[in-house]
Amino acid sequence: SKGIGSVAATGVMFIFSILFFGILTDAGTFRPIIKGILNLVGTDPVKIGIGTAILAAIVHLDGSGAVTFLICVPALLPLYDALGMRRTTLATIVALSAGTMNILPWGGPTIRAHTALATMAATVTGFFMPVLPAVLAGLVCVLVISAFLGAGEKKRIGTVALQAAGHAEQELTDEQKALLRPRLFWVNILLIVAAIVSLLFSGFAPAVVFMSFYVLATVINYPSVKDSKARVDAHAKEALMMCSVLFAAGCFTGIMQGTGMITEMASTLVSIIPNTLGQFFPLIVGIIGMPASLLFDPDSFYYGVLPVLAQTAEGFGVVGADVGRAAILGQMTVGFPVSPLTASTFLLVGLSGVDFGEHQKKTIPLAWLVSLVMVAVAILTRGIAI
Repeated sequence: SKGIGSVAATGVMFIFSILFFGILTDAGTFRPIIKGILNLVGTDPVKIGIGTAILAAIVHLDGSGAVTFLICVPALLPLYDALGMRRTTLATIVALSAGTMNILPWGGPTIRAHTALATMAATVTGFFMPVLPAVLAGLVCVLVISAFLGAGEKKRIGTVALQAAGHAEQELTDEQKALLRPRLFWVNILLIVAAIVSLLFSGFAPAVVFMSFYVLATVINYPSVKDSKARVDAHAKEALMMCSVLFAAGCFTGIMQGTGMITEMASTLVSIIPNTLGQFFPLIVGIIGMPASLLFDPDSFYYGVLPVLAQTAEGFGVVGADVGRAAILGQMTVGFPVSPLTASTFLLVGLSGVDFGEHQKKTIPLAWLVSLVMVAVAILTRGIAI
C-alpha cells in the first residue's frame, strides 16, 4: 500500500498529460507547425534534416514514441523519397530527436526513475531540473548530427528538384476535420507554453499543473459535455495502460523496499566494488545507460536495477538521485528507438520501410554519442555530482 501511495501522484500526472496533449493534437494545434516546417525546409537536404529533428522534438512533447513516429514518418517520407534521400536517415534523425525529448519530466523513463527513487528525490520536477542544461545540449547535438547527415545526403544525391508530389498533404477523415479548431491555434500554443513553464518553474505539483491545463484545454476547445467525453474516451486506453503499469511498479517497489531486499543487494554490491571506483558510480551508470536499453526493458531497469544501483552508490557517499539522473540520460531515452524491447521501435522501422539491423547499425553509435555528450555536460554543470 505504501508503494502504491508513492506513485499515485505520478499516475495522475501521466493520465492528465496524455489527455492534455491528446486534446491539443485532436484540435490540430500541431498541424500548422508541421506544414510550416515542411514549407520552410524546401528541397535542401540539410534543412530537411534539421527540420525533421525539430518536428520530431515538437511532436514528442506528449512523451509517446508511437504518436511521434505515426505523425512524423508518414508526413516526411514522401519528401525524402522525392529527393532520393535514404530512409535510414529519416529513421535515425526521428529516433535521436524523440529519444532526447523522452527525458522530459513527463516522459516514461524519468517518471519511472523518480518513482523508483521517490525517497531520494522529492518531486519529479526537482529530480529533472539539474539535468535540464544537459538535455538542451543534447538537443543541440541532435541538430548538429541532423545537419551533418543532411549534408552527407546532399553530397550523395547532388541538387535535385523536389517533385510536387513530395508536398502532398495527408487527407483527414470527416471525423478528424470536425475536431479541428484552427481559430484557437494561438490560444492552444499559449496553453502549451504556460503548462511547460508552470511545470518547470511554478513549484506546483506536476499532477496539479496538467490537471488544471487539461481542464482549460477541454473547456476552450470542446466545451460540449458530449465532445469532451469523447476526447477522454479516445485517449483513455493509452493513459490507463501506462497508469496500471505504474501502480504495479509501485507495489513492486514497495515490497522491495519494505522487505529490505534493496538494502541487502546494495550491501553485496558495495562489498565487491573497489572503493576507488565508488565516487564515479553516476559516471559509470551514465556511460552504460544507453547500451543498457538493448538489455533491459524500462520497467525492469528502473524498478529493478536502478534502486539497487542508487542504494549501492549511497554506500560510497554518492547521492542516489544523481545515479538516477545519469541513467535517464541514456537508458530508454535516446536508447528506446533502437531497442528490440520496445514496440515503438518496430513501428518506426516499419513506417520508414528500413531494415531493423540497418537502423541499429546507423543509429546506435549516434545515440550513444548524444548520451555521452549529455552526461559530460551534466557533470560539468553539476547536474550530476561525482
